Amino acid sequence: MKLTISRESLLTPLQSIAGVVERKQTMPVLSNVLLVAEENHLTLTGTNMEVELVARVAPVHVDQPGAITVPARKLSDICRALGDEAPIELVLEGDRLHLRCGASHFTLSTLPAQHFPNVEDEEASIRLEVPQKELGRMLEATAFAMAQQDVRYYLNGLLLEVAPDYLRTVATDGHRLAMAHFDMGTGVEDVRQVIVPRKGVLELTRLLDDVETPATLVIGDNHLRVTVGSYTFTSKLIEGKFPDYNRVIPRGGDKVVLADRATMKNTLQRAGILSHENIRGVRLNLSSGKLEVFANNPDQEQAEDALAVDYQGEELQIGFNVGYLVDVMNALDDDQVRITLSNPNSSALIESDSETRSLYVVMPMRL
Repeated sequence: MKLTISRESLLTPLQSIAGVVERKQTMPVLSNVLLVAEENHLTLTGTNMEVELVARVAPVHVDQPGAITVPARKLSDICRALGDEAPIELVLEGDRLHLRCGASHFTLSTLPAQHFPNVEDEEASIRLEVPQKELGRMLEATAFAMAQQDVRYYLNGLLLEVAPDYLRTVATDGHRLAMAHFDMGTGVEDVRQVIVPRKGVLELTRLLDDVETPATLVIGDNHLRVTVGSYTFTSKLIEGKFPDYNRVIPRGGDKVVLADRATMKNTLQRAGILSHENIRGVRLNLSSGKLEVFANNPDQEQAEDALAVDYQGEELQIGFNVGYLVDVMNALDDDQVRITLSNPNSSALIESDSETRSLYVVMPMRL
């Protein structure tokens, strides 16, 4: 294998792929990136057996086609440290890959390309195109609520629901729930649900840009494949049944609070400084036109704060994990936030005041 490529053409996909590759691997080849040089293009592939990312770079001057795997992070770090002045030459000699750029020369160890695992192709059952900015918005609006290393493995991912007239994402860790949707004709006849693992969601979010250009989603029985420009992302799906999220969404709350989102976020963050560092609990006292926030900790320290809100109704005291509330304030992109409550033991329903494409549910705490 022998090829010449510009630093920028190689570095950008390498950095994306290095994010997929895990630092500590049981199989050494999984720490490597697969390089395949053909005619006038170079294909780079990284995988951790759960998520695979393929980038195609063209045009590339290929003197000698070939395929080899090399350490992904080392190659990425070398490219990042090189200057832009000279092109990069990659030459495979025996079991060593030589990288030359100007006066710099690096020799990297390799492993054979045939040792690199391939994600098997499967029949696509659903294929649809979604604007990148909408798919990215939905993922960012919900991904923070995914569980981490929960024994209920189906919560360690994000539900992607495809219905005839909408696409929806839902995430929950059992204490809070985030849901976002996009109205569109999908071409499917029945509702289909798949669960994308946490790692896949985070890597896919990085690939998407804030543009109307579509991303192509292909959903099979075991994999989700997304094509974004010159990148092809593939993730295994989590087997299991996601909880019925509609049963979690509180209905019929009679206490509706309107507040300035930024002010509320700042008030919660200030009070949260003195909350118990493990349970992060704060108490909210709601009264006509005012929301008071209280926090304390085992060191007998306490915080009291308040903000003006649009509320006319009965007084209410209720406790929450302050981190969960702040996460929702960060996820909303409206100036005004609407919070619907009913009693101290019922979950809060939190939405934007003017925008209805996402909603959040946070369970209360006993304090």
